[in-house]
Amino acid sequence: MVRKVKPVNVGNCRLDGSHIYIQSMLNTRSDDIPGSVAQALALEQAGCEIVRAAIPDMDAISLIPAIKEKISIPLVADIHFDYRLALEAAAAGIDKIRINPGNIGDMDRVRAVVRACQEKNIPIRIGVNSGSLEKEILAKYGAPTAEALAESAMGHVKILEQCDFNNIVISMKSSDVNTMIDAYRICAQQCSYPLHLGVTEAGTERMGLIKSAVGIGALLHDGIGETIRVSLTEDPVQEILAAKDILKCIGKREGPQIVSCPTCGRTRIDLVKTAKEVEAALAHIEKNIKVAIMGCVVNGPGEAREADIGIAGGENCAVLFRHGELLRKIPESDIVTELMQEIEKL
Repeated sequence: MVRKVKPVNVGNCRLDGSHIYIQSMLNTRSDDIPGSVAQALALEQAGCEIVRAAIPDMDAISLIPAIKEKISIPLVADIHFDYRLALEAAAAGIDKIRINPGNIGDMDRVRAVVRACQEKNIPIRIGVNSGSLEKEILAKYGAPTAEALAESAMGHVKILEQCDFNNIVISMKSSDVNTMIDAYRICAQQCSYPLHLGVTEAGTERMGLIKSAVGIGALLHDGIGETIRVSLTEDPVQEILAAKDILKCIGKREGPQIVSCPTCGRTRIDLVKTAKEVEAALAHIEKNIKVAIMGCVVNGPGEAREADIGIAGGENCAVLFRHGELLRKIPESDIVTELMQEIEKL
C-alpha cells in the first residue's frame, strides 16, 4: 500500500515515509547522568537515529541538556502521568515528548503541555500499549485487542486535535505480534500521522529478534511505519544492529548482506566459523553488496549466482567467485582474508 503521511519533524529527522528511522531507549538509571550520556553516545555511534530517555521525576530533567550537549541525534523524553515533567522537558530543549494525553489529568493540563510544545515546535508521540488501555475500552473489548489499541490511540489523537495540535506521532505496541500488526493496520487506515513501530516487551535477544522481525517487517512490507524500535532485554546497541538488519532484509537500508547455507554432509570446511568471521569483518562495511558463504559447489556459484562475491567450500579449501564467475581456489585458512581483499576492490 502507498500511505500518505503527514510529515513531522523530530529534531533534524523528518518523518514522512522517505526514510525509516531507527530508535532505541536508554536503559541506564535516570539518575546516572555520566552513564546515560555514555550510552547515548554509544547508540549514536552504532547507528541510532532517535534516542529516548525515561524522565520519571524532576531530577531526571538534568539528563536532557547533558545528553543533548554530546549527541547530534534527537532526544525524546518518555513521560507518564505528571504533566509538569513535560513542561520542564520542553523548557530544557527536548526534541519530542512521549506521553498519553488522557493520562495526565484534565484538559487544562493537556492544553498547558500543548502550548509548551507548540511554542517550540515539539512533536508529541502518543504511546499506547496493552497495559495502558483505559478501563472503559478494556470493558468494551474484554481484552487488549488490536481494535482496543487503535481506539485508544485515536482517542488520544482526538484530545490533541481538540487543542488544535496535530504535530503527532503514534505508536500502539503489544507483546503479541498479531495484535501489534493488526492495530497498526487499523490505525494506518484511519489517519495519516507518522507511526512508530515496535513489539513491546519482546523478550531477550533470541525471541525478541524473531518477534520484532516478524511484526516490524510485516508492517514495513505493507508500507506502514516511519520509525522503528526493536525492543530487547539486552544492551540497547543490539537493538540498533537488529533494526539495521531488518531494514536491509526488506530493502529499506543499504549495506552488506550475507547469504550462507545451513551446511550438510558434503561440507568439508568449518563453514559456521567462516560465516561468523565474515559477518564480523563486514560489520563496518557500508557497501551495498551481497556476500555468499556456501558449503560446497552444489550450493556455490549456482544457487548464489545473484551474490556480488562469495566462496564455495571444497576439501579444506574454497573457490572464490564474483558474480557467478570462478576466480581462484584458496586454502581454508585464507578464506576470510582473501574474501575481504576482493570485497575492498568492489
